[in-house]
Amino acid sequence: MTRLAPAQLVLALGLTACSAGQTPSTGPAPQQAEHSESDLRAIEEARADSARLPYTAADIHFMSGMIGHHAQAITMAGWVPTHDASPAIQRLAERIVNGQSDEIVTMQTWLRDRLQPVPQPDTSGTVMMHEHEMTMPGMLTHAQMEQLDKARGPDFDRLFLTFMIQHHKGAISMVQELFGSHGAGQDELVFKFASDVNVDQITEISRMERMLDQMEIEGGSQ
Repeated sequence: MTRLAPAQLVLALGLTACSAGQTPSTGPAPQQAEHSESDLRAIEEARADSARLPYTAADIHFMSGMIGHHAQAITMAGWVPTHDASPAIQRLAERIVNGQSDEIVTMQTWLRDRLQPVPQPDTSGTVMMHEHEMTMPGMLTHAQMEQLDKARGPDFDRLFLTFMIQHHKGAISMVQELFGSHGAGQDELVFKFASDVNVDQITEISRMERMLDQMEIEGGSQ
């Protein structure tokens, strides 16, 4: 997969709910002149997929909310080069930026092809659902983000790992919520994407916990 820079999303935030087993209502169909031929083809393919494996409001909520969730992780990882982080943290951050930037594009495309609103990647981790603002699990608070931004060197490394573990555990809980919702996760792309997120986040949590343990051992031996 080609690695992309973090996407700059400019479309308005919003969600259109739908019931399990039904294609969500999308309101008045847009004029074809607004879409290129390739866009229209992608939309038709998405509609065909959805007729075979219907998506639900829970699928939309998951894909929309994970955009902001990934955006915060990318922001955190983006501070690494300027905060005197260790080489190991820099390698971890690079993987996070590259992998999650690609995944944001995947989520954008899934929503857009189904004529769903594409939320702006708000790093506060909030998303509108049925006219109520909801915060995604595991998201850092404003105070935690400020604390991380002010840290440097080993202190930054320790906070980065601690907070990113918290963040990753939140993503795992989002996947569990998706698969626990009636009728959700049947869409082929949503199922594969959510499953990959679950495996990747669990793997990275284990790696980061080992890194934290090593830092404590090295700190205690000094």
